[in-house]
Amino acid sequence: MNDQVFKDPHSPIGATVQIVIDTLFARIKAEEYPTDTRLPSERTLAAELGVARNTVREALDVLEAQGAIRRRAGSGSFVTYRSGPADPTSDPDLADDTSPLDHLVVRGILEPEMVRLAVINMTPRQLGVLAEILSEIEAVQTDVDAFIGLEERLYLQIAEGTGNPLLASCYRLTVETLHPSFRTKLRRRNLTPKRIEEHQKRYNTLFNAISSRDVASAVEFVKLHLIEEQSLLLQDG
Repeated sequence: MNDQVFKDPHSPIGATVQIVIDTLFARIKAEEYPTDTRLPSERTLAAELGVARNTVREALDVLEAQGAIRRRAGSGSFVTYRSGPADPTSDPDLADDTSPLDHLVVRGILEPEMVRLAVINMTPRQLGVLAEILSEIEAVQTDVDAFIGLEERLYLQIAEGTGNPLLASCYRLTVETLHPSFRTKLRRRNLTPKRIEEHQKRYNTLFNAISSRDVASAVEFVKLHLIEEQSLLLQDG
């Protein structure tokens, strides 16, 4: 069995269900739930992950269909997954192995520090480029794809403004590994014209914090933005 992010090939999976699948499978791979042990109950998992029981049940259905677990009536779900030996010749696509939740975790690590350094180190020229990107963002009304692309450019410019090329490269990799299909699906559903307008105002606030060298406000903005994105992930199912 490959160490993959499981998806049911026969039916679409909601974002919340996929997050639960990814989370449980990551724990199984890490042997937090070793082979032949019983998983926590659906009720326990639902409470721990903050989702509905039927969401956990759907995720377990997929894991069972892919052979990662086996359910026993009246006894619960047991881990059957066994990892194979590493193939030194394999070159897996990092994007395929990165779940939306993985992506948010890495962003949560990188973005606050990235913004902090950008506030301190951004040059006037880099701030000028950031202002130009913001102007383009403010011109978008309904074009979701354009808005997503400009958001990425905004954050990549902030990454460049840190003055740390390694951090900028790490963030560029983070952007590149985001699943395009997932991003398009989730963003198209949530980026209504009203929400686009709200984001435009927020990015203007972020720019003002960066240009005025207000570290605390800029970092707080990013943290709140990440919390909102996580909430949208968990609500989308």
